Amino acid sequence: MKVHTTNYKDAFIQVADDSPAKAGEIPPVKGIEKSVANIQFEMIGENPYKFTSDDVLFHTYAVKKGLEKDELPAERENFFSKGQPCLRASPLTKRYGWGVHSNAEGKVALYSVDSDDYKKFSDDEKLEVVKAMRSKRA
Repeated sequence: MKVHTTNYKDAFIQVADDSPAKAGEIPPVKGIEKSVANIQFEMIGENPYKFTSDDVLFHTYAVKKGLEKDELPAERENFFSKGQPCLRASPLTKRYGWGVHSNAEGKVALYSVDSDDYKKFSDDEKLEVVKAMRSKRA
């Protein structure tokens, strides 16, 4: 079975052109169930450069599906047996004003669109710089 990945290495995902955020915003909690944005923000924000994009996206899927620990290995293999949207499609990059830097190991960290680090990564010629997906069609 072919295994797909969403991991970038030495890359920076900029905020989507149509994002309303002027600075990185903490995604609001609505109701009792965490949103995709809440799960991803907590995981990456509290653990910069600890997880890959694949780790973050699968963890988000597992939490939303309520998977048990013993189900995770088989479910992860099945999850990545087909292509998945990467962090360019994350609400963090599309709506909440967070850029995502992937280091040489593919581990990710968040940077607010109004920060000096965001500008530094955006201008770094050694990085592959890509834009997050737009929320609306042009």
